[in-house]
Amino acid sequence: MRYYIIAGEASGDLHGSNLIKEIRKSDTTANIRCWGGDRMQQAGGELVKHYRKLAFMGFWEVAKNIGTILKNLQFCKDDISKYKPDALILIDYPGFNLRIAEWAKQQGYKIIYYISPQVWAWKENRVIKMKKCIDKMLVILPFEKDYYKDKWNWDVEYVGHPLIEVVEEAQLAPGNKPLATKPIIALLPGSRKQEILKKLPIMLEVSRMFPTYQFIVAKAPGQEDSFYESVLAMYPNVSAVRDSTYNLLLQSRAALVTSGTATLETALFGVPEVVCYKGSNISYQIAKRLIKVKYISLVNLIMDKLVVKELIQNELTPGNLRKELDSLLNNEATQQQLKTDYTSLRQLLGQGGHASARAAQIIKEYLQGNK
Repeated sequence: MRYYIIAGEASGDLHGSNLIKEIRKSDTTANIRCWGGDRMQQAGGELVKHYRKLAFMGFWEVAKNIGTILKNLQFCKDDISKYKPDALILIDYPGFNLRIAEWAKQQGYKIIYYISPQVWAWKENRVIKMKKCIDKMLVILPFEKDYYKDKWNWDVEYVGHPLIEVVEEAQLAPGNKPLATKPIIALLPGSRKQEILKKLPIMLEVSRMFPTYQFIVAKAPGQEDSFYESVLAMYPNVSAVRDSTYNLLLQSRAALVTSGTATLETALFGVPEVVCYKGSNISYQIAKRLIKVKYISLVNLIMDKLVVKELIQNELTPGNLRKELDSLLNNEATQQQLKTDYTSLRQLLGQGGHASARAAQIIKEYLQGNK
């Protein structure tokens, strides 16, 4: 069969690559064309456009780049029309993918959505359109199945969280080369240039307050080395790694992490963390009025309580980061509570089984039943 898969961010590239691997196991003649990144390409997808050309963060940034976004949408529609896939598989990235889904439904394509948009946080009215244009919805957070059924009378499939299998594979991998002789603090400032420039300088200032630790920045796949070099030059106990985020987390005592998927990855590795968010003032003020959830971290949202500390916008200062990091490193009660909560989190997310394999199986069965 012919599959067209669209992912627009680093996390979508990761989960898309594992989905491609599983699809190929059950469909050895699969022809896969995709938007994503290096991982999806390495897994066997024919890469059309890299996510680093698609990622715009925040309301103001999206507004400034609306022309580029519209051109990408039209290019994508034209490419799908030429390719004529048996299935269109959309991975998260709702601003782009839901527009493609609406158009593709009108063209008669079968549409599977893997990793639901976070409509329970904001833009709930999207669900009305989603029900009309998505043929199969696969969700990865345990509360999403009940959310869609109870509030919208929509039966969706919970497949478990794909990060479980990714983290387990990393933890079972052969030993990695040590990254430092001193104890390590991981810095995960995000994947987009705008968010890195907002948060990384604040994270770096904290390194001056913990001279006995080595702070190591995880470079984003889509950013060049030169982007980081000038920023890091002034900090003697800071270094950086590329394509080694999981090795970094395996060796870290604690982490300062940008809100997003990385907060969940860090927790699944069992690393104590502080969650950091800071955006442009315009984007933040708009988001504060629209987003309805109590927390910005996936860890806290899934557990429905404050498991990891969140420092948001004006709260994200070197002084506040120092205080929270000191507690993670030196407070035994804090460390024990985190360990207990992280164990519960892993158990909750593993209920659906092997997410990528489960998703591939559901997609196969759905397409076979709708030939």
